[in-house]
Amino acid sequence: MSKMFGSKVKIDKEQLERAKRISQVAGYASVEEFIAHALEKELQQFDGADSEEEIKKRLQGLGYIS
Repeated sequence: MSKMFGSKVKIDKEQLERAKRISQVAGYASVEEFIAHALEKELQQFDGADSEEEIKKRLQGLGYIS
């Protein structure tokens, strides 16, 4: 797993608590590991997108934008 160098992301307190519970139940070593895994799964949906237009189409298809 990659290390973060000076990167910080703010997350809603309730979302963080939910992520902590889920990560423990799922057997992740840490909440950070769970969040990194969840983020990687989402980012994979955009692999191969060659343009901003393709990314927008994929976001629309996923329901993130209209």
